[in-house]
Amino acid sequence: MSNSRRDFLKGAALLGAGATVGAVGADRAWAFEKKSFSANETINFACVGVGGKGDSDTGDAGKNGNIVAICDVDENTLRKAAQKYPNAKTYTDYRKMLEEMEDSIDAVTVSTPDHTHFLAAAMAIDTGKHTFCQKPLTHSIWEARELGKLAKRKKVATQMGNQGTANEALRKAAALIRQGVVGTVSEVHVWTNRPVWEQGIARPSEAPVPEHLHWDTWLGPAPVRPYGKGYHTFGWRGWWDFGTGALGDMACHTFNMPFMALDLKNPTSVVAQTPGHNGDSYPSWSIIKFQFPKTDDRPAIPVTWYDGGKKPPAELIDRRDIASSGCIVVGEKGKFYAPGDYAERVELIGAEAIEVTYPKSPGHFNEWVRAIRGG
Repeated sequence: MSNSRRDFLKGAALLGAGATVGAVGADRAWAFEKKSFSANETINFACVGVGGKGDSDTGDAGKNGNIVAICDVDENTLRKAAQKYPNAKTYTDYRKMLEEMEDSIDAVTVSTPDHTHFLAAAMAIDTGKHTFCQKPLTHSIWEARELGKLAKRKKVATQMGNQGTANEALRKAAALIRQGVVGTVSEVHVWTNRPVWEQGIARPSEAPVPEHLHWDTWLGPAPVRPYGKGYHTFGWRGWWDFGTGALGDMACHTFNMPFMALDLKNPTSVVAQTPGHNGDSYPSWSIIKFQFPKTDDRPAIPVTWYDGGKKPPAELIDRRDIASSGCIVVGEKGKFYAPGDYAERVELIGAEAIEVTYPKSPGHFNEWVRAIRGG
């Protein structure tokens, strides 16, 4: 095990014991006093992960301030990003970046594989940086709760990269359900066309690590394994150690509208049906049944999730076929069908349209920037 991996695992252990992150000393914990920004003052961003979704996240940051540092474990990706941001200092290890440039950074974006979200975001927050972290927020529920506690103590502005939440169509759809367009809801069905990567498979054969990839740092806190073709840059989503499967990749989008509409928090029961798996790669498909308890505003609701080509019966909405992804909300007055991942359009079946009001967004990333400025 290299020193790099020792440091990652040491940082994870310290967090588990309630201490601060990585090389950040306990003697300075919670001592940070945040800088306040005027409306015209420039925010200095550092970006961890600048390929794929990280490319657009870095672009959003660049539209709202200065990119002073960029980090990626893939030197080809880093080199490409450096051409866009020639004034940014480059790193292949975010820990070194945060340590060396702590006084020059105001805010951090984290756009890496799921298994490294927690430690990267935690270190950024612990050093007093406003932090944007891509979805899914973390690799486990425990990690998400710990990040919440840390952000509350540090009093920084944080956001998860779930851009669809800002879309007017999705907000209007949620408002329609909240304001009773289908009456009392009795069940919900949500499905996705993911995975579009391989799952339910054996590990790839060991292969030489590409010269441009820092594989040891890419592994981060995950158990050591040899490099194999298919992990980097996209196939990692299908492996338990790195990704969160179809549910972790897409539920934050396709589940988002009914979550907003019906306050679907803290299920009392979660039961999954799959074709089986090897404990290493996620199953090729799953049907997951959630039971959400009643609230002051609605009764208990069963919600069923489908992935890997599984869908709810089309007969549920009087169809021969339904979209490759979407959501169906069943109520006493009718049914609400929203094909696609973001409720871009909706169809009422047996229910009459109503006028609704809902809060509009200035834009997903802009919400975070406004919060950094004290909004």
